[in-house]
Amino acid sequence: MKVELQNILPADIERRSMEMIGEELAARGVLLSAEREAVVKRVIHTTADFDYAENLTFSPSAVETARAALRAGASVVTDTQMAKAGINKKSLARFGGAVHCFMSDADVAAAAKQNGTTRAVASMEKACALTGPLIFAIGNAPTALIRLYELIGEGRLHPELVIGVPVGFVNVVESKELILGTGTPHIVARGRKGGSNVAAAIVNALLYGIE
Repeated sequence: MKVELQNILPADIERRSMEMIGEELAARGVLLSAEREAVVKRVIHTTADFDYAENLTFSPSAVETARAALRAGASVVTDTQMAKAGINKKSLARFGGAVHCFMSDADVAAAAKQNGTTRAVASMEKACALTGPLIFAIGNAPTALIRLYELIGEGRLHPELVIGVPVGFVNVVESKELILGTGTPHIVARGRKGGSNVAAAIVNALLYGIE
């Protein structure tokens, strides 16, 4: 069977992909604000999953708040090395920010073993020592999101934005609902879907919108 491929230059592939996503969203009758559309389209571009047009939930002014924080030099804390690798660190560094993932740190492993918790929990506790504005991008571990919720309640962390998109089954839906119940700005993928790639895509969408 002969397959005919579109002759598109590499530089045009992303542009055309975003056009196709926009066309399909319009065909589905999905109407989004310009700020939210940029995030939703970036996530769909990463996953090829149009369910995110429905399940991505934004607190009021979440995108604007996050971009203001990034302009002010906010750093990003993730729960996986994969998410860290996927975030455009060069773009983030232009504004003075950096990406942190403590999951592989020896002191985090030791703290988790001593306290009988997961490394994800211990990594959120380590993040309390960071200074400056912070955005949390959680794409894998619901225990990280649950501990983050607790630390916010204890007044130990004050995130500029929480990106809550862990993927899976156990405690995933429940952990996301906890974040939705806080007054903290958030972007949450309700339900079971998500992942480190989604967390990174959301951060990048926020960054690209201010360049």
